[in-house]
Parts: sequence; structure tokens; C-alpha cells
Amino acid sequence: MVTHVSSEARGDERGALIAFVEAQRGGIRRSVLGLTDEQAALRPSASELSLSGLVKHVAETELNWLRMAQRKPNERARTEATWGDSFRLVEGETLAETLAFWDRVARETEEFIRSVPSLDDTFPLPEAPWFPKGGEVSMRWLMLHLVEEIGRHAGHADIVRESLDGRTAFELVALEQGYSSQN
Repeated sequence: MVTHVSSEARGDERGALIAFVEAQRGGIRRSVLGLTDEQAALRPSASELSLSGLVKHVAETELNWLRMAQRKPNERARTEATWGDSFRLVEGETLAETLAFWDRVARETEEFIRSVPSLDDTFPLPEAPWFPKGGEVSMRWLMLHLVEEIGRHAGHADIVRESLDGRTAFELVALEQGYSSQN
């Protein structure tokens, strides 16, 4: 899996925020290690969540917040009719392509956060009943929100993966790096 945090990112606030977001992304990415598209699309619990759907959802959600912060239109904006498609791969979409899309979004998020003059710079919140009318948030808030949002779904991904084959993200990383429970 791709790591987007450069070595010079350590130590400064922007770098720390980027590193925490990336750590949460890694939890979801690890949950799909070694799975086929069919396995990643399985929904082994009472929920409608699948691993590939979680990957797509967090990638599109990150893009949506990034576009709001950039004050640009979201090329993948969802309507009420297509909102459910953000939680599953649809005809022609693959897990590999969705992960590659998320990698591009992650790189763009890091480049954008590094380019803003200040983490105190703000952007308007969307109109929604759960946000204050006319509310604004800072770039720092954006990054903390991404940690929260992606982290919540990384936990979901761990449960779904463990329901599929009994493996957790940490176990998958250990196996990938050549460790076993006997080490």
C-alpha cells in the first residue's frame, strides 16, 4: 500500500495532521489486503457495509471535504438518488481502481494542506441540519474531521474483515511484513 507522508512531515503541525489521517487510511487499506473484488464486496454482518464500499465511501467523502475546502465543485458529488452508490462498487468499478482513486485524493489533500497559508484559514460548511447556519471551519478542523471520519470507518472495516476470515488489519500487516504469532 502507498504511504503518502514524507519524512520531512514529522514534527510540524501540518505533518502531524497528515500523518494521523494517513494512519487511519492505512487501517482501511489493510482491511482489503489479499481479497478479491468479490470478497471485498461481501456483507457478512446485518449491516449493508462491505470493505470495497467502505473504501469507496471514505475516498469520496475525503474528496468532498477537500473540494469544499478548495471551494471547487466536486466532480463526484452525490445526489439523493445516487447517495447509496457511495457505499458500494457499481458496474465496472474495481477495488484496485477505487484504491488508486483514493491514493490520488490523498496526495491532493496533502498538497492542498501544505499549500494553504495557515491552518487557521476557513471555508464555509455546507447547509445541513447538523451544521450551524453560516458556519465555517478551519483547515485544522478539516484534518481532524478526516481523522475522525476515516478512523470510524477503519473500525467498521476491521469488524467486516474479521467477520469474513477472522483476520484483523494488524494481523494482516504482521503477515505482510513476515511476522507470525510465533515471533
